Amino acid sequence: MRRALPLFDEVVVAVGINSSKQPMYGLDQRLRWLEAVFADCPTVRVAPFGGLTLDFCRQVEARWLVRGVRNGGDFEYERTIAQMSKQLDPGVETVILFTDPEYAPIHSTVVREILRNGGDARAFVPEVVFQSMVAGG
Repeated sequence: MRRALPLFDEVVVAVGINSSKQPMYGLDQRLRWLEAVFADCPTVRVAPFGGLTLDFCRQVEARWLVRGVRNGGDFEYERTIAQMSKQLDPGVETVILFTDPEYAPIHSTVVREILRNGGDARAFVPEVVFQSMVAGG
């Protein structure tokens, strides 16, 4: 997300509420972590949303979606989403940023498994988040 900051006047980090997933941490905790991670970025706003991402884009008057990809599988998935999004709302464009190589192997499922089993996930999450996890918050 930090690489997207120079491209836009404001970046809204949208945290989707997906009823078909059971997150490891609650919405409020995830929002607090994101706010802490981007506390030094005055042009970043963190906001939760439910429903379709495009509906949220309309609500906040966003004309761009920034998506990150780690590998070819991510790219194919994101391309499909971008093409469908364009069909549903031609006024919203998708920008895809490729991850920096050092972050490519990080996968949320693996990080959650490390955490569930008491492993040290410090290398995979921002320090402010890791410290909060260790403190129990």
